[in-house]
Amino acid sequence: MLMMSSPSCAVERLAELLSRHTGQALSESRRWRIETSLRPLMRERGFSSLDALLIALDCDRGGVLLAQTIDAMLNHESSFFRDINVFSAIETKVLPRIHEAARDKSLRIWCAGSSTGQEAYSIAMMIKRMGDVWDGWRVNIQASDVSSVAIEKARRGRYAQMDMQRGLPINDLLRWFSPVDDGWQVSDEIREMVTFQADNLLAPRRITGTFDLILCRNVLFYFPEDKRGVACDQLARHARQGTYLVLGAGEMLTGGNAAFSNCRELNCIYVADKPQSLTGPISRPIAS
Repeated sequence: MLMMSSPSCAVERLAELLSRHTGQALSESRRWRIETSLRPLMRERGFSSLDALLIALDCDRGGVLLAQTIDAMLNHESSFFRDINVFSAIETKVLPRIHEAARDKSLRIWCAGSSTGQEAYSIAMMIKRMGDVWDGWRVNIQASDVSSVAIEKARRGRYAQMDMQRGLPINDLLRWFSPVDDGWQVSDEIREMVTFQADNLLAPRRITGTFDLILCRNVLFYFPEDKRGVACDQLARHARQGTYLVLGAGEMLTGGNAAFSNCRELNCIYVADKPQSLTGPISRPIAS
């Protein structure tokens, strides 16, 4: 007779599964959301309990159920132009400074933890909005997320009506989206500006080289302190002198020697003044 584990034991195993595959940690106070987030998947697959799901995961040789389970436990909260003050600072302060300091007509941007793509597409629309400033430039926007399911949705560029009502200016909606049966489709012109990759920030394999601008917003606080330091190391390794880094509100860099200093007049934005050039750790920025 198969012995069922206690609900808390099943939750513990699933939290460990999430940590092992993504590096993210759920505190004790947030573990209640594991069962809540997995209910739709369990209902779809016909699992009556978390134990039944775990038994199926043990037999999941193809990894499809594992990917779906991990994806369900991740927080995919995202919206177009989320935190408009930050996007305004990027458009009016950061990008003009990058443009002025550039040695060649090349702009490289990395959206780390890009979820379902709204942030990356917002950056693409912003660049188009700036008009002929970027004419003749090679604009490369890379977007990565640990969830392959989220990345596939981002690549499709199709969003529900509710997504369009959360932060997207009406002018951008009318210019860059077309209505479809089940929502809105981003235009090919915007979609082709962004390359989406399923990749882990803690050990990126598909994201290479250095960038002029890195966005890693509302990602670091999901990692425990040791993993947060690893993530910050990776951000530093993909920076060069003058690279701008945008974090989420309340997030801090951790590590050894500081590669970034905070831009005192720009909230949540840092600049690399001691880049590691693909080596060495970084630490907290100088407090303002």
